[in-house]
Amino acid sequence: MISKGGSEALLQTLVDTARTASPDYDILLPLFRLLAKVGLRDKKFGQKALELEALDVTLILTRKNLSHSHNLLHCLWVLRVFASSVTTGAMLGINGAMELLFKVITPYTRKHTRTIRAATEVLAALLKSKSNSRRAVNRGYVTSLLRLHQDWHSHDTFNTFVMIRRGLLLCLQHIAIFRSGREAFLAAQGMETLFSITQNCLDNKGMEPVISVMLQILRQCYPESPLPLVTASSAYAFSVPGSIAAEPPPALSEEDFEDEGDEEVEKDSDSEDVKEEYDDLETDVEKLSSKPGLDRPEEELMQYESMCLELSYSFEELESKSGDESNSEDSQYTNHHHIPTAASPKQHCLKKDQTSWGQEKEDTVQTSLLSMVKMGRSTVHLSSKKGPVMNIYHDMQSKSLGINSLGNDIPDIQTSPKEDAWDIEAISCPSMSASFSNSTSPREAGEVIDKLLHIHPKHIPFHDPCLYMAKARRTRSVVDFKMVAFPDIWGHCPPPSAQSMLERKCGVQRIKIFEDVRRFIQPSDVINKVIFSLDKPWPLQDTASGCLRFFSKFESGNLRKAIQVREFEYDLLINADVNSCQHQQWFYFKVSGMRTNIPYRFNIINCEKPNSQFNYGMQPTLYSLKEALLGRPSWIRTGNEICYYKNHYRQRAAATGGASGKCYYTLTFVVTFPHDEDVCYLAYHYPYTYTALMTHLDLLGKSINPRQVYFRQEVLCHTLGGNPCPLVTITAMPESSSTDHLEQFRHRPYQVITARVHPGESNASWVMKGTLEFLVSSDPVARLLRENFIFKIIPMLNPDGVINGKYVTCLA
Repeated sequence: MISKGGSEALLQTLVDTARTASPDYDILLPLFRLLAKVGLRDKKFGQKALELEALDVTLILTRKNLSHSHNLLHCLWVLRVFASSVTTGAMLGINGAMELLFKVITPYTRKHTRTIRAATEVLAALLKSKSNSRRAVNRGYVTSLLRLHQDWHSHDTFNTFVMIRRGLLLCLQHIAIFRSGREAFLAAQGMETLFSITQNCLDNKGMEPVISVMLQILRQCYPESPLPLVTASSAYAFSVPGSIAAEPPPALSEEDFEDEGDEEVEKDSDSEDVKEEYDDLETDVEKLSSKPGLDRPEEELMQYESMCLELSYSFEELESKSGDESNSEDSQYTNHHHIPTAASPKQHCLKKDQTSWGQEKEDTVQTSLLSMVKMGRSTVHLSSKKGPVMNIYHDMQSKSLGINSLGNDIPDIQTSPKEDAWDIEAISCPSMSASFSNSTSPREAGEVIDKLLHIHPKHIPFHDPCLYMAKARRTRSVVDFKMVAFPDIWGHCPPPSAQSMLERKCGVQRIKIFEDVRRFIQPSDVINKVIFSLDKPWPLQDTASGCLRFFSKFESGNLRKAIQVREFEYDLLINADVNSCQHQQWFYFKVSGMRTNIPYRFNIINCEKPNSQFNYGMQPTLYSLKEALLGRPSWIRTGNEICYYKNHYRQRAAATGGASGKCYYTLTFVVTFPHDEDVCYLAYHYPYTYTALMTHLDLLGKSINPRQVYFRQEVLCHTLGGNPCPLVTITAMPESSSTDHLEQFRHRPYQVITARVHPGESNASWVMKGTLEFLVSSDPVARLLRENFIFKIIPMLNPDGVINGKYVTCLA
């Protein structure tokens, strides 16, 4: 009907009928109803009505029927459709439509409520226009709307007219989009008024349509402010070789978060679809070529021969030589208890072109962590040889988690040393200079941890604290970290059982937002005390103050500032990527000084992503030092009342170096710690450091059977920060040095696997860890893969980003 000109015909009929000396309402009323339905489907309805003068005619009829509720209701239905176009709505405002509607919208009454509701909906649609909102502010309509809402709210005790109240609130919400509207709302004590109403009805499901709009208004009108940081740039800076030294970033000022809301362009929202561009969309696989051609001349590919030394390796030397020396400079630190094997290994190693072959073991089937816990085909094929190994490992793991082989809790394996015998703070983040075997003071952290390691042997596969510390000393960071995080050096066992997604409590987000608004309305209990900051000289924290203590200056750590808001609530700010003003999402920090059975609320207030899996069941991870000393060294998912939402912090483009201003988001969660005066670590996801990778690769190389597995670790390149980026090669050894076997070896296709290009995605490293352990294992599938492919693996593409606690970028 619209495509055949039906809208124009109906509008022309309306104009012709209304302009007769005595309009026939038997025709007009069904015509209004038809126009209201057709107008919703016609995107150009407002423009057509404007051209045919139907707007003026409808306004005239509305004025004539102010005392005739039934006819007035029909007129309002059509005006509501007209007002849905911003351009047409602005024209209605010029012609006095808002003044007319305020004659219809009266204080609380039980009469003509359908008409009043329609009038509030028309007014809300009109106020989407910037010119109408400005006109409403200038004429004092903000105060009038607040009074009307208060009147209806106080009288409507049975929530019969919730939709009228919602319509009035929508009017305020549309006005509050613009700065002048927000200022008028604040001047009229609107925040206090709506806050008072909201706090008494948050749990009232009957008021759901009203509560949601009230909270949106409170969020809109919460005064914007800059982040409580001296600069938007990272607290760390790195001078990139060959680059021009940048000027120091300016300090944040009031101008850095000046409201830009009134810069919005008035535009007919129905005229065209708004297309949003996203820069993080995945590649359309349908557009990819299945066999892409070479992007460079074939002769240039010869330069990569230096990365494929296995193609020119002399396997005759392997058969004739069984060296006893290891080329690893860390071999003196290595503890081999982590290697899961049924027999004691004999150490053998071959040095060739800086190639480490690991250890040669006796002719027993070697098994990886994955193989030992797997059920299915590998267990069937190797049951006779793997059975004892699996049982030994299962018992070991059960004991380390405080459970026996039947799955029941058992008492602590050993009694922990008395707390007064050691400094828990020093143990929780030991210095790299501490030597586990050469401490001079009995209270030195190195000696205490050394004793604890003997009392509590962890048997964590592919982890060695001594080797980890030795590797950590050679890891180079921008600020030259001197401390090592306890979870990284002590190790991590998987939790005893899988953790389910957190079931989110309905309404938790609105409660948190409401509590944030309370800070502005009722600031009397707000402490607002800075207790940790990378921007100020250390230390800031008073151990006797009773507040939590924070620390993050260790590998992969990220926490820039901690502010105590209330006794058990803290605002936290994470550091931007080095040499950047953005990419704040990853966090990893130490917290201590807590009391048990106290719910602590943490608000990370400068996140950047517009949404997060924290809204859909994900939880932060926690590692407890005391739990580790009790035999349960595990990262666990923790926290409740978790939500992620946009806050009132803003930054202008000039402060962030971007093309537009930036909004920030809050991740809030509540943690109840398991022990008094514990030391815990909280992280975005299970951390996996660069040092952990280097330790893992050394231990992995010593666990394989070099007669069966070709394993080589070399340096792909050195990063800007001076750290080697490892390249690992894994394949099966040729059956012999015969020409046929060597030919088969050298014609195996290459498979390239990379991980951790984004440092904040630590889950990639855990997947890579399992992949490496599987590929060198004796699983039949792994053996088949090795025999048919050569795997080139770069397990960490961005070492500098991982080391320095970045989320996305490298030091460049």
